[in-house]
Amino acid sequence: MSSESLERIARNKNVARAAARQLSMEQLQKLLEVIEEVIESKKDEERVRQEEEVQKARKLAEIREQISEAGLSLEDLVAEQPKRKRGRPPKNPK
Repeated sequence: MSSESLERIARNKNVARAAARQLSMEQLQKLLEVIEEVIESKKDEERVRQEEEVQKARKLAEIREQISEAGLSLEDLVAEQPKRKRGRPPKNPK
């Protein structure tokens, strides 16, 4: 089954019912278990991602505070950006 057909089933209750008619109760129960596992896995992944974002934001705030306490600015830490050449590059002769 393609992801397109899964998306179609997920979006439309009638399409899902039609697909479910082709399965036995045992198959439907197994499908339910698998989907519940997938949902739990996605929730766990999202929870971990959100925790990582919170940690990252906390570390960033700490670093900014340390920079400020040291009397520095972010510009002091960044080296000068290389100047870009203007114009087109020369054509390579053949």
